[in-house]
Amino acid sequence: QVQLVESGGGLVQAGGSLRLSCAASGRIFGIAAMGWYRQAPGKQRELVATITSGGDTNYADSVKGRFTISGDNAKITVSLEMNTLKPEDTAVYYCNVRAFRSGTYWGQGTQVTVSS
Repeated sequence: QVQLVESGGGLVQAGGSLRLSCAASGRIFGIAAMGWYRQAPGKQRELVATITSGGDTNYADSVKGRFTISGDNAKITVSLEMNTLKPEDTAVYYCNVRAFRSGTYWGQGTQVTVSS
């Protein structure tokens, strides 16, 4: 079973930056899109950013202009550069890969905490 392994979370002050990375432990064929989601305490999981196999990106309004997603379908890696972080960005961030045939994969999550 292929697993997604995230890294790069941590504690940062408001206004700071973090870079999240995610890599698959094996091969995934026919990737449709990769992305990042987050879940804050007491809230539902929400989309942060996605990138399709063709390179099209989509961002939540709350992170536009501050976060940048990048991905490599061949290496099955996806990263999220987060700048100008705010306390409301505090959440567990999950890596996601969606494949045409084999379905959706999720990482175990990495904690991002932004202090004010």
